Amino acid sequence: MKQLNKVASITLLFWLMKVVATTLGETLGDFISMTLHYGYAVGLVITLFFFIGALLIQINAKEYKPVKYWFVIISTTTLGTEISDFIDRTLHMGYLLGSILLATCLAACLLIWFRKYHNLEVYPIIERNKELLFWTAVLFSNSLGTAFGDFLSDNLGLSYLHGALVTGIIILLVVLLHYFTKLNQILLFWIAFIFTRPFGATFGDFLTKPLMKGGLELGTLNASLVSFFLMAVMIIINHKKTVLNQLK
Repeated sequence: MKQLNKVASITLLFWLMKVVATTLGETLGDFISMTLHYGYAVGLVITLFFFIGALLIQINAKEYKPVKYWFVIISTTTLGTEISDFIDRTLHMGYLLGSILLATCLAACLLIWFRKYHNLEVYPIIERNKELLFWTAVLFSNSLGTAFGDFLSDNLGLSYLHGALVTGIIILLVVLLHYFTKLNQILLFWIAFIFTRPFGATFGDFLTKPLMKGGLELGTLNASLVSFFLMAVMIIINHKKTVLNQLK
């Protein structure tokens, strides 16, 4: 039986969904650990179970289904928030060392991937083992993006808008390199994938943090609901496009 592709194609809609998913992951993670007062360790356990459940559903799917795929992305961004905060605030390693640790884990994952498959292509993905490597790399990259975003605001003292501006400029630079240079497209993908996380995370902080700290003070619940609504709309659009492509 022919095996079918399991992951999303890389389009403009993909990147828009990735940014909103990271914002939702940031606000939802903070809602669990801070607003509900579960703490970072309990929050880590809760989001880990959410991630495992979403991953099992995705792994057992026969082909790409937007709802299943993007729920795993959201689960990695939420879990990534808890991992980053746990490393910094529970283990007291700080965001700099946390970023270095997570970058090392991501590099090791990509190295294993490259040695096994001799490439780092993220579309299409058909084989289950390659898909597991993909999701492991996604989890590490989203955790790294969270830690780096917090490093910009907490360690370097940048406001949430300034942090989003810095990461936004990096993403824009990657886009320009994509269209106007012959640099390796897979390398550019992973750079963009990593930096959309702190971009979404700092925007999430901008939505939730107090006015005196440069935020809009919407609260983690309201910000999560807004992000969830936007994500749901884009998943529906993505589903319709997927169905149309399959009918062609």
